Amino acid sequence: MSTPAISVHNLYRYFGTLKAVNGVTFEIPKGSVCGFVGANGAGKTTTMRILASLDYPTLGTAEICGYNVVSHPEEVRRLIGWMPDHFGNYEHMTVVEYLDFYARALGYKGKERRQRVQEVMDFTDLGPLAERFSNKLSKGNTQRLGLGRALLQDPEVLVMDEPAAGLDPKARVELKSLIRVLANEGKTIFISSHILSELGEMCDSLLFINGGRIVHHGDAQSMMQETDVTGGLLYDVQILGDAESLSAWCLLHPKVEFLESRKQGGRIRIESNAIDDSAEILHRMIKDGLRVVEFHREQRNLEDAFIDMLGKIDRGEIAGKTPPQMPTTPAFNPPTL
Repeated sequence: MSTPAISVHNLYRYFGTLKAVNGVTFEIPKGSVCGFVGANGAGKTTTMRILASLDYPTLGTAEICGYNVVSHPEEVRRLIGWMPDHFGNYEHMTVVEYLDFYARALGYKGKERRQRVQEVMDFTDLGPLAERFSNKLSKGNTQRLGLGRALLQDPEVLVMDEPAAGLDPKARVELKSLIRVLANEGKTIFISSHILSELGEMCDSLLFINGGRIVHHGDAQSMMQETDVTGGLLYDVQILGDAESLSAWCLLHPKVEFLESRKQGGRIRIESNAIDDSAEILHRMIKDGLRVVEFHREQRNLEDAFIDMLGKIDRGEIAGKTPPQMPTTPAFNPPTL
């Protein structure tokens, strides 16, 4: 049995009384792409920083390709490419100088260093920006620079914390394309994002964390099936006039749930799976004076699953895997870096 690219077992990280990571266990096989999903403050960044050997766990173990991040940090850092959500640039340092600086820090020398920097610039399409100052780039180009820095040592495992945050649609498509190329080359990618639809498209599995605990680990389809407790059919309804009238109408019809507002209407869930019942609902809308201009069925998506899962957690139906009893005095609790 091959060693997992990432292995985490009973991982804890406490900051005083705050349980940022609370008994997390999971494994990511080599060559796969895993999306790390969770609300703000759920424990994603803390877990990723521990994997990158930038923070210590309070208790438990985390390994990269079999190397413990605490006892063998140098080995881990040779295997991992870390792309944080924010990273520093240097004033008056060009893109090529920035990458060359980090290549030197990684031990590249002479011709090999220049060749590696050029390879990374070609892959991330930073060549045209070589002489631009690194702290004057757009958000999308800055993220490409951060990816280039993470790729300099050709890591086996790439850990990316919110790489698509703040990117425009074109830049997100470009980033997604680069990630797929890296995945096809056999690299293991662990990526967090709030853009769930894109995670579903590019990831082999999704890891859902809430309150410092893992509450789901599987592919996108299993996540949507697991959280679909209400069933029914989803429809996008567009109307003329006040969009709030659709929400008000749904409140008076117990078999119809209003899910979200849209520019001209909203998204609804009809309790029944029968098409005849959907036709009857449309007939009632029109009869009651709603000026419906579009009524079409939609598929359930990851955003629905995310919201439903949060609802199940709030209702106490999902609590995450129960971690072992935390010792009163942690076995290992160094100061925060």
